[in-house]
Amino acid sequence: MKDIVLIANGDLRESANIVCWPAQKAMEDRLMEVVAAKGRTITRGHPVKPQGHGFIGSQREGMDVFAGIDPEAPLIVAEAVWQYSHHVLAGLYHHRGPILTLANWSGQWPGLVGMLNLNGSLTKAGAPYSTIWSENFDDPFFERALDEWLETGKVTHETDHVIPCPDLKLPEADAAIVQSIVQSMLREKVIMGVFDEGCMGMHNAIIPDELLLPMGIFKERLSQSALYYAARQVPEGEARAVYEWYLAKGLKFHLGDTHEEDLTEAQVLDQCRMYIAAVRIADEFGCEAIGIQYQQGLKDLMPASDLVEGTLNNSDRPDVSGPNGVIRKGEPIPHFNEVDECAGLDGLLINRLHKALGQPVENTLHDLRWGGPDESGSTDAYVWVFLISGAVPPAHNEGGWAGSESFRQPPMYFPNGGGTLHGVAKPGEIIWSRIFVEGGALHMDIGRGQAISLPEEETRRRLEATTPQWPIMHAVLTGVTRDQMMARHKANHIQLAYATSAEQADRAMKAKAALAKELGIEVCFCGVKPV
Repeated sequence: MKDIVLIANGDLRESANIVCWPAQKAMEDRLMEVVAAKGRTITRGHPVKPQGHGFIGSQREGMDVFAGIDPEAPLIVAEAVWQYSHHVLAGLYHHRGPILTLANWSGQWPGLVGMLNLNGSLTKAGAPYSTIWSENFDDPFFERALDEWLETGKVTHETDHVIPCPDLKLPEADAAIVQSIVQSMLREKVIMGVFDEGCMGMHNAIIPDELLLPMGIFKERLSQSALYYAARQVPEGEARAVYEWYLAKGLKFHLGDTHEEDLTEAQVLDQCRMYIAAVRIADEFGCEAIGIQYQQGLKDLMPASDLVEGTLNNSDRPDVSGPNGVIRKGEPIPHFNEVDECAGLDGLLINRLHKALGQPVENTLHDLRWGGPDESGSTDAYVWVFLISGAVPPAHNEGGWAGSESFRQPPMYFPNGGGTLHGVAKPGEIIWSRIFVEGGALHMDIGRGQAISLPEEETRRRLEATTPQWPIMHAVLTGVTRDQMMARHKANHIQLAYATSAEQADRAMKAKAALAKELGIEVCFCGVKPV
């Protein structure tokens, strides 16, 4: 039997690869020890580099690595960190041996986030794979799954929580709302503004145009250079007026004096310029929703876009004037973080539907970052850590704007700083969902849950175990275990919206499922029965 080949995909940013390598190395050593105890051998498919890490760091490098790998060999993609899926997608797409994606279970080292993105990318590409995750690589779940893969080249997971959506009988008023939204989209058309596709290697985050056109949705492909230029044209007085608006609302900025390490007022003012520019570009091109690439390219020119993104997704936001007056006053301009077009489509559907249903329109994606028991003992439920990489609409935070804070984005990722929009999500009923591409078609998984409050010390423990500058939601999902969620979910992102009660959450969930089905999306309920 052939030796197992291991590859480790990494970041495009060398600074991140170097910092994260010790965690990856420790995981690989542990995995090799476990596999050796089962009488099998793992060989690395590429060496550790002189610069001090063993990650694949670019698409070309990934192609070159796979050119030297036996295409029939069993292959493990081991991930303890975030990774850019397009680095290895070409090689995995053509690999003929069994593929296993494998991740750690850690808040600090988000291999599970990177693996979920890779899984979603492979699913979209139609490349077969199996997947496993574990905290210490010694639990019964992991042992069973690894043994199955070593013996058969496949891993089976329990996914009986997934129920295909039947024909739903909505209340007459809700059915009329669904039909009205569909007819409006087909008649008037919808534009999604996309500032440079493919952020962070997320192949799964790009929806082929052919899948959007039948819904009446079209992309306006915009350049981040245009956003940068437009931001630079905003006078300081306009930027400062937005900054003063934030301060009057009670948003707390944690400012310092050193550009390289601190959040400075100058950085915040540049973020205010970007916000004004983004609103005006959305208005100029008639975009219902927009997505800013967020990292590569723009990070070298401007502070991070997080404060901009969270503000755009909030109904209560600073006024921005255009040729015809204030642009969409009192309404969000749905923004999809990291140009995740699946989240963008989801967000604009939520915005339209929840507005018609009289439910909160603010919605956002989060990273499916981590999870575990509540160590304070305040609940016996399994509590997920949903943690977006920078900003949520303040309407989701306990205390709104006044309960939100802005910290400098980590210098490792953002040399020009920029403030996050941090907060702890308020307790309440939530609807979660994910749109993804599989088999050349759009799919949506949808379910229910609650954002809950945890004691302050438990919240702090979870933030310090992840990225404390970023906003967090403590989430309990209805009818879905940790391992069921990981086995089924086809993305690193999950879309979240609130409802005013459990009854209204059920109503909104079913209406959204019906809307998606009417638009041609294949829908499954997860953990809840569609009755």
